Amino acid sequence: MLLPSLRVNEVFYSLQGETSRVGLPTVFVRLTGCPLRCTYCDTSYAFQEGETRTLPEILAEVAQYRARYVTVTGGEPLAQKNCLTLLRQLCDAGYSVSLETGGALDISKADARVSRVLDIKTPGSGEVDKNRWENLACLTPHDEVKFVLCGEEDYVWAKQVLSERKIAEHCPVLFSAAQGQLAPVLLAQWILRDNLPVRLQVQLHKLLWGDGRGK
Repeated sequence: MLLPSLRVNEVFYSLQGETSRVGLPTVFVRLTGCPLRCTYCDTSYAFQEGETRTLPEILAEVAQYRARYVTVTGGEPLAQKNCLTLLRQLCDAGYSVSLETGGALDISKADARVSRVLDIKTPGSGEVDKNRWENLACLTPHDEVKFVLCGEEDYVWAKQVLSERKIAEHCPVLFSAAQGQLAPVLLAQWILRDNLPVRLQVQLHKLLWGDGRGK
């Protein structure tokens, strides 16, 4: 009998650089493959590179780090159907699990114990038409929504989406500046000026270690 498997780009241990879990020691499971091609993507190496691993092998490697927190990311992890099984098994093993997803695929079947970090694609991403808006109805206070902003036009667009869809009433919202395209200090000024109910997100891992893999 074949064991369920996933194509894995990398498994590594680091500090969480984003979301409300920022700074926490976390094991990252980065899966291979993504249907999107965002302009600001910093993990394009995960589009194709990776090796097939069984779920028991993945769980065994995660356990070696003796961490409490696990993040399943990509690429787009939900592009592989066995990701849902991995999420469930990680929760069953007692980990606090988060899922980083690009928002183009259905999140409703992810284990309810998982904190889903949903990335809403802005016009500047080049993939705004791929947003699966039905996902918003699935969100709970346990989840988070992220906007990566490439400039002022993206900010105005995100502010409108935030208002029209009342996202901050359902879960925390994160605003992040696309690296090299928008200065975080400028985004901070806009958020303060408009008194938005969002959290400014700065990528801690890049401040500490730069753009290298496994960080």
